[in-house]
Amino acid sequence: MKIARLLTLLPVFFAVIVNAQVMTSQEKYTRADTLRGMLTPLRTCYDINYYHLDVQMNISNQSIQGSNEFSFTATQNFQKLQFDLFDNLKVERVLYGKQELPFTREFNAVFVTFPREIKKGTKEKFTVYYSGKPVVAKRAPWDGGFIYSKDKSGNPWVAVACQGFGASCWWPTKDHQSDEVDSMLISITVPDTLNEISNGRLRSAVKKPDNQTQYNWFVANPINNYDVSFYIGKYSHWKDNFKGAQGDLSIDYWSLKEDSSQAKPHWDADVKPMLKCFEYWFGPYPFYKDGYKLVESPYLGMEHQSAVAYGNKFRKGYLGKDLSGTGHGLKWDFITVHESGHEWFGNNITSKDLADMWIHESFTNYSETLFIECTESKAAGAEYLVGIRKNIANDKPIIAAYNVNKEGSGDMYYKGANMIHTIRQLINDDDKFREVLRGLNKTFYHQTVTTTQIENFISNKSGVKLNKVFDQYLRHITIPVLEYKIFGGTLSYRWVSEVKGFDMPVKVTLKNSSFEWIKPSTEWKKTKIPLTLTAESFKIDPNFYVDSKNIK
Repeated sequence: MKIARLLTLLPVFFAVIVNAQVMTSQEKYTRADTLRGMLTPLRTCYDINYYHLDVQMNISNQSIQGSNEFSFTATQNFQKLQFDLFDNLKVERVLYGKQELPFTREFNAVFVTFPREIKKGTKEKFTVYYSGKPVVAKRAPWDGGFIYSKDKSGNPWVAVACQGFGASCWWPTKDHQSDEVDSMLISITVPDTLNEISNGRLRSAVKKPDNQTQYNWFVANPINNYDVSFYIGKYSHWKDNFKGAQGDLSIDYWSLKEDSSQAKPHWDADVKPMLKCFEYWFGPYPFYKDGYKLVESPYLGMEHQSAVAYGNKFRKGYLGKDLSGTGHGLKWDFITVHESGHEWFGNNITSKDLADMWIHESFTNYSETLFIECTESKAAGAEYLVGIRKNIANDKPIIAAYNVNKEGSGDMYYKGANMIHTIRQLINDDDKFREVLRGLNKTFYHQTVTTTQIENFISNKSGVKLNKVFDQYLRHITIPVLEYKIFGGTLSYRWVSEVKGFDMPVKVTLKNSSFEWIKPSTEWKKTKIPLTLTAESFKIDPNFYVDSKNIK
């Protein structure tokens, strides 16, 4: 998740479309887009089992040199495969055992040919050696690349953020969300005056020549490419633990040394209440083997699995602001809560295609509402959720075009969360709604998924037919409009929607003091109401994200 994207009230996105019936404009995609986004036989022919990424950082000239070992299982017979590495980085050589393999490049795709056919079911490995200067982000995490900064004392402070932009901007990998590596060793070498933190657990810190130290971090759980990360600087470290659903969950805090006195009480206020709340709603934290880390970063934030990036300057809200305008958003640290919510949606459950990023962002944005419910009240959570609607653009469909590595509208955050809240009203049973959220994380534990899988699961688990609801909110720009007329004690009503036969139930004021269910369709319906109920006093339950229009 590029968290900052949801936090600029005017999100900037690539223009994206889903299919012909919901297009408002066409965007032309390039061969490079297809090479990055398409699952061709040259990518599906192998399943990644293990990486060993070994990189030496040269901070002074902003360059890197290293290697990545690819261990894989062949899913079919093949002799040629594709991996990915940005073309500003040089592939030095590709070794298969002791044999150097021939390769070609096209844009950011690298094609390797083996000396013989690799048979289906065979386990093999090869190692890519590379070097160069990775792209430097201009405004991370809005864009991708390395971040070179300094702490207040002038010490180097270096990190990376690459969601959407691509992990292949700094290391050779099969850069597609559909194939998560099962486990990984991350070895990063830095000057011995600095610390380096990555995902997973630290296995060793090995002294190297020329006053260098290699930090070796092992990730025991599946991890998506853009989550693989590093943080380099002068850090303080302290430990804690959380009595969670699966026993003791280790908590590691890493702040800059100069910020540790401020960081400790600030993080303590939110982390354990957040973990308790999210385990209640979503199920056990998905990465007990790798633990939970919160690491201060030189950019706003990112959901790097088991090593969450934090750059909110130890303020409540989003950099001291309440995105909802209700006051509820100033009682907790937005980055701590939101980015940690991605451990369940985004890291545990990952979309196969970038076009389905709503699966990451809509549920995680809704996690903020659930956190407020846990720490304040259900009414407070709903107020916050309604408050963030002012940030919805309704500019493009939430789901983008497939196979070209493009994301949909920034509405996947606020509008997506409001869609989920609307679905919660339709389920009309919070226990069952909780079962849906927990069931998603259990059923799709450590898996990559499609929108269709998520839609079908929610509909089947809840027992509520939701296909038209998902279509309207995910694949179209507008939201449904309830047109109504009130005359002589009769309410007439219908939906105006881009979805044929849209028939979502909704709660409205059929009496002056309470909300009751009606079942509109795209055809006019009528019901009797008290003469005292007027068009001016008629309301829709604000928990539903819909519009209304009085037809006079």
